[in-house]
Amino acid sequence: MTDLQTHFPQPLGRRTLLQAAAAGAAGLAFPAWAQSVWPAKPVTLVVPFPAGGGTDAFARPMSAQFARLTEKQLVIDNKGGAGGTLGAAVASKAAPDGYTLFMGAVHHTIAPSMYSKLDYDLERDFVPLIMVASVPQVLVVNPKKVPAANYAEFLAFVRKNPGKLNYGSAGGGTSHHLAGELFKLQTSTFITHIPYRGAGPALQDLIAGNVDMMFDGLGSSAAHIKGGRIKALMVSGTKRNPAFPDVPCSTELGLPDYTVSTWYGLWAPKGTPADIQARAIEEIRRACQTDEAKTTWANQGADFPNLAGAQFDGFIKGELAKWSKVVKASGAKLD
Repeated sequence: MTDLQTHFPQPLGRRTLLQAAAAGAAGLAFPAWAQSVWPAKPVTLVVPFPAGGGTDAFARPMSAQFARLTEKQLVIDNKGGAGGTLGAAVASKAAPDGYTLFMGAVHHTIAPSMYSKLDYDLERDFVPLIMVASVPQVLVVNPKKVPAANYAEFLAFVRKNPGKLNYGSAGGGTSHHLAGELFKLQTSTFITHIPYRGAGPALQDLIAGNVDMMFDGLGSSAAHIKGGRIKALMVSGTKRNPAFPDVPCSTELGLPDYTVSTWYGLWAPKGTPADIQARAIEEIRRACQTDEAKTTWANQGADFPNLAGAQFDGFIKGELAKWSKVVKASGAKLD
């Protein structure tokens, strides 16, 4: 007597037994099958800034490669506002099933120190997946509004005219904002901050001449610098960027401690199954390592750090501590 027959009091035909056996085998195999097919449908990627900013500059080419490799769409859902915290709050409440991911940035490690209250907690409500891009911050100006051919002329003008120039940012508490505050602290200058709903709108106003300058991530400014619409005066860090070798770095300009970079990474809502987290990391890593993505990253002066899982989590903790000190020193605070 077979194991299946012991569970049935009446004799079963051969066909019925085979059907039952097949069903049992399918049931036993289901968990492995379910794991292997993610994504089985389109995945939503919440981008917490309007289209046209630095996050978009990497999210969109990454999503195109993801779709090509997996044959499933990575649908960009732009939800801008409140320095990226609005979209983060929305993503934090999504179902933890692997079909909603969140593409945040350095801004989200600044926000906990800037805002007295947030509708989410980065460490409590999310699981870090992978960092996908890192670009240095760049000081860019509208050449028609700022009478400076280089950084030295710019600095001299700012010191002679405190408060005359203004700088746009992706919003209060973003790296654009804090990069400006840090610059003011280190150069003893005063420039008026004008927050926007994202880097995209701020850049458009910079190009239009409605704001004078920005401390922007190189990824979103790169095409406009190359097109001559804005002028780069300084790139942060200890070395020049290969994509813009003629732009001096902050260290050679006498600001050795001005090392601000904008990085972008992916999170999943807390509770997302570990096997889906692993698959998401694998597929996003593959998308970022295609030849097409490598070319896009290089053109924007960006690196693919490839920090994932526990390594990315450790990096985030370090950024939270670092920006907390900068916020305290600057005195910046938002309600």
